[in-house]
Amino acid sequence: MGEEIKVIVFKLGKEEYGVEVEKVETIERIVHLTRVPKTPPFIKGVMNLRGIVVPVLDLRGRFGLAETEHTDSSRIIIVNVGELKVGMIVDSADDVIDVDSGTISDPPEIVGGIKAKYLRGVARIGEERLLILLNLKEVLNKGELVQLEELEV
Repeated sequence: MGEEIKVIVFKLGKEEYGVEVEKVETIERIVHLTRVPKTPPFIKGVMNLRGIVVPVLDLRGRFGLAETEHTDSSRIIIVNVGELKVGMIVDSADDVIDVDSGTISDPPEIVGGIKAKYLRGVARIGEERLLILLNLKEVLNKGELVQLEELEV
């Protein structure tokens, strides 16, 4: 048994993903986004979050998955990556669970078409359920982080 990690569970399609609660600032409904020219296609724009300009990316697009229309359950998860706040559009944010760090395995090279560098690991929850944990620093590489920091100005 390892230490317990609190994780927010969200979905992209049928797959469940998780990100540590301490890295999440808030979860918001889909709001109007202002497009920013000359950004990668998966960066959908910026939003105003209580007076702070926050860049927002579509995780489906980031991971090379087919993008879909937003639904009532679509959410923007605002996370802290270093000093930067970033919004991630997900299909739904369902739950907060405790994950035993001892159940986390290294990710296989490709999980559901997503490169392992974006993943921290895969946690086994019970007998049937697997939870894919994100590596937020890799979801946004350094060059993209610099580009997003410039959007905040």
